[in-house]
Amino acid sequence: MDQKKKFKVVTLGCRTNQYESQAYQDQLLTLGYSEAKEAERVDLCVVNTCTVTESADSSSRYQIRHLHRKYPGAKIVVTGCLVESAKEALESMDEIDCIVPNKDKENLLSHVLPEQEMPEFKICQFEARTRAFVKVQDGCNSFCTYCIIPYVRGRSRSRGLMEILQEVKGLVANGYKEIVLTGINIGDFVSPGKVRLADLVRQVDAIEGIQRLRISSIDPDEIDEDLADAVLHSKHTCASMHVVLQSGSNTILKRMNRKYTREIFLETVDRLRNANPDFTFTTDVIVGFPGESGLDFQDTLAIMDYVRFAKVHMFPYSPRPRTRAALYPNRIDPAVVNIRKQQVLRLAEEHAYFLREKYVGCTLPVLIEKAEEVSSGHTENFLQVISQEKGLKSNDLVEMQLYENTPEGLLGRIV
Repeated sequence: MDQKKKFKVVTLGCRTNQYESQAYQDQLLTLGYSEAKEAERVDLCVVNTCTVTESADSSSRYQIRHLHRKYPGAKIVVTGCLVESAKEALESMDEIDCIVPNKDKENLLSHVLPEQEMPEFKICQFEARTRAFVKVQDGCNSFCTYCIIPYVRGRSRSRGLMEILQEVKGLVANGYKEIVLTGINIGDFVSPGKVRLADLVRQVDAIEGIQRLRISSIDPDEIDEDLADAVLHSKHTCASMHVVLQSGSNTILKRMNRKYTREIFLETVDRLRNANPDFTFTTDVIVGFPGESGLDFQDTLAIMDYVRFAKVHMFPYSPRPRTRAALYPNRIDPAVVNIRKQQVLRLAEEHAYFLREKYVGCTLPVLIEKAEEVSSGHTENFLQVISQEKGLKSNDLVEMQLYENTPEGLLGRIV
């Protein structure tokens, strides 16, 4: 009978949270714990919360209560951004045994297991994923009017270059083919020695064995000529970027305190796509920001029409305490917000379909992410591919002929 202590880590929110949660898992495994399977007892639960929207708050609280009911003997430790935005509310929850603030996140397990000599806070693997996220930066200095993140994550700070490179080398040695550099505001990355993001990309790209390299969410004004050059001309960088839009209206962008205009966004897209016509983009869009007129919303749809994103992450505006926008007048009627939300989702699906259409008949490498009866993965430029081929395994990188387009993705067969 397995007498090892069991743990469960629950993660809500961003890729940075996912990275941190994986570091907790790796630390616990090194300490001799094992991850609990569905029906097993649990000794320790770590909940890494999110507070970016009201929905994220609710989901975080639900997970805490759910874990307490399901594993009544487990010690429940809560960290993440909800700890910073709603500390008193969490302290009143009887289900929670320990609360660890964001600034002490990397020492979380030292609080819980003070008698143990703690392994380094880094990742060696990325459980159940074929792409590994590597956190290179934390915090944000931007103070967008809708966003609570600078208040709960603190000011921007970056990891050291050698520390990042060593972590990536370890992940590649463990079989990861795709690395995603991530952070709360990755465009702010400047490590000691004034190493900027473009330099980091080039150095990670040069690591032997890496096959794909991506940069996570970034603002268009942060993609300068040097970074564009690094992405376009490095050997393993992918021809796809998540460039944040939020709104296509300059009026709304200004009210959001974004640092770019719609013109800067479009210039960034054109620069990358003119250099490589296969370059694709994903983005974030907020609908229903206070004061968003019908014309403002049409400006957003117009940019969607122009770019034809491979994927759009759509968020209805959610007022966050302590942010300036929470005090703004001219709130949008929820019924109008819902109509705009549906319009964005429908248009995004249409654009993704038409973007994929021109690749029917092409043969491209596909990294398999789910290997089941129907397998799925992505091309280097982030086109979704589905296959019924037998014998595929997660993390396989295979040449596929893309023979048909469907609403779910391109259909592929091994060449």
